[in-house]
Amino acid sequence: MIASAEGQPVNYMMLQAMVEEASNAGARRALTSLGLEDERARRDMDELRELLGTWRDVKKSAWQTVARWVVRVMLAALMVSIAYQSNLRALLRN
Repeated sequence: MIASAEGQPVNYMMLQAMVEEASNAGARRALTSLGLEDERARRDMDELRELLGTWRDVKKSAWQTVARWVVRVMLAALMVSIAYQSNLRALLRN
């Protein structure tokens, strides 16, 4: 296309076609360099997305579990403190 456009006034349709052709060639090169040029690439990308979604779910669940345990430990410490302050130890001995 570039060779056929030499010496001619700027034709925007021709320019658009050249840009599109160059971007497609660049995209093909980028996919090839990532190993995603074959027909299995779509399935691979779907599996990667699913794996990433699962990882995010597990991470969220882990943080929620940690938060629950922190709250439980704090409540238990608060109850022990209240029991100690209320002198419940003496009541339990009798």
